[in-house]
Amino acid sequence: MFKVDKEKCIGCGLCVKDCLVKDIEIVDKKANIKNETCMKCGHCIAICPKEAVSTDLYNMDDVKNYNKEEFELDADKLLNFIKYRRSVRHFKNKDVEIDKISKIIEAGRFTQTGGNLQDVSYVVVKENIDELKSMVIETLKNLGEYILSNKTPENMQVQKYAKMWLQMHDAFKENPKQNDMLFFNATAVIIVAANSDVNGALASSNMELMTNALGLGTFFSGFLVRAASYNKNILDYLGIEEGKKIVTCMPVGYPDVKYSRTVPRKEADITWK
Repeated sequence: MFKVDKEKCIGCGLCVKDCLVKDIEIVDKKANIKNETCMKCGHCIAICPKEAVSTDLYNMDDVKNYNKEEFELDADKLLNFIKYRRSVRHFKNKDVEIDKISKIIEAGRFTQTGGNLQDVSYVVVKENIDELKSMVIETLKNLGEYILSNKTPENMQVQKYAKMWLQMHDAFKENPKQNDMLFFNATAVIIVAANSDVNGALASSNMELMTNALGLGTFFSGFLVRAASYNKNILDYLGIEEGKKIVTCMPVGYPDVKYSRTVPRKEADITWK
């Protein structure tokens, strides 16, 4: 429940004005949260100038007061940071520290979600990465064989991937370390699952930026996502909750490659009205 410390509240009405669902009112010159239509978004905590609002639903230690030096980013540097990011598929044989993985997940945890659902969850695979890898590659092989033997219009569009999965499987069986075309020998994998594709994707995008900020590299492995949709055993192995689906898979490691510049892109497709 969200509550107001009446001793601290000055009745300024800022929380009332900012509450999307109109769950706050002024009573006797003090803010009163009804907790009837509350989305638990925390805007009332963020906007209160007197720190009068709190909740017992979340850890209030997460709350940090704004200050310009620690919170503001230079817009041009941020844009350059985004432009410079690359999908990394060459990793050093170096373990990724738990505290860095935790910070990546924090970037996801504090990403906005529709309706404040906070429905995103994370699975970190480190010790059992080889077992997961084998399960996914075997599944892709089976899926590839099915696609190539059932030439429906839909399957015809993904035939090139089907052939690639068979080649991946054979090369992996020959030399698992040298021919890892799934995770590319990344030392950790973060699985992002959610009820909503949008919520999971938004969290993943911020997580990727944090990964780069920590001096690490990652890419989004669509192959694992595809395999998991085909083989429920992968979902069970990862402990994905009922009703949730894997949105992204992020192999994470220390890059064994360095890029010297950004790359060009197509012009933005903009319609001005």
